[in-house]
Amino acid sequence: MGHDHGPPPSSRLRSNREGPPSSASGTLTGTFRSRLLWTIGISASITVIQVVGALISGSLALLADAAHSLTDAVGVSLALGAITLAQRAPTPRRTFGFYRVEIFSAVLNALLLVGIFVWVLWSAIGRFAEPVEVKGGLMFAVAVGGLAANMVGLWLLRDAKDQSLNLRGAYLEVLGDALGSVAVIVGGLVILLTGWQAADPIASIVIGLLIVPRAYGLLRDSVRVLLEATPEDVDLAVVRAHLLEERGVVDVHDLHGWTVTSGMPVLTVHVVVKEAALVDGYGELLRRLQRCVGEHFDVAHSTIQLEPEGHAEAAGALHG
Repeated sequence: MGHDHGPPPSSRLRSNREGPPSSASGTLTGTFRSRLLWTIGISASITVIQVVGALISGSLALLADAAHSLTDAVGVSLALGAITLAQRAPTPRRTFGFYRVEIFSAVLNALLLVGIFVWVLWSAIGRFAEPVEVKGGLMFAVAVGGLAANMVGLWLLRDAKDQSLNLRGAYLEVLGDALGSVAVIVGGLVILLTGWQAADPIASIVIGLLIVPRAYGLLRDSVRVLLEATPEDVDLAVVRAHLLEERGVVDVHDLHGWTVTSGMPVLTVHVVVKEAALVDGYGELLRRLQRCVGEHFDVAHSTIQLEPEGHAEAAGALHG
């Protein structure tokens, strides 16, 4: 009898025998396309209102928040474009289709955030050297409107942030913009109540600092996927141990795991088996091993190569 691995974890997505997601079902982010469209519209509207408010009030913090909102709209548009490409069916030359485009989009999103941070920091330093009179009341009113709009955007993406790097990036950008609006509100109140003009560039720097950890986290996770690192929730040592516990398995080698795109981990492995284990046929043994991987690990697609004992030595002799 095969080894009983116990109940499968609740986080299992699906059996690896299903293969990659079809173009009909699309990637995880495809489900949230309409929400992304609404988020783009909201971010674009916030940008226009904040730019006008910044020009009238003279507030650098509002202008910085407007630039941040612009990156929200651009970033989410990139995510939406990547989703659209990812829906295209695989071809003989691109067997996984365009799923990886989503990850490139996430990287570009992170780089946009870094660029905004550098610009905000540089502009704020200039404001300390040459102060500009800011209309605190208008600055405060526009920021309150921006915060309300951002809260709507966060509500639209509330269920999406844990599904994809793209959607997580979009959610974090809107969240950062909401926090930026809070910084502008505080700065506007300080200027309105005390007349202290330095509150405006200080609020700008706060907005810039809010960008850094989000840009770093998004870039780190995206680069992990591009470097084909093992998915964080897949322990290859445990996978190997499970396979070795299956009846008839002698050895496991060339075990690799990586991620094609968000929600699509992939695994390949060579499994050495006893000749007696092949009595019921390769198909039955392969199904048993696939069931072991598919039911106990969050792997969407796996390739298992079966090798009889002595195969490695024979191959080494042929190619030596």
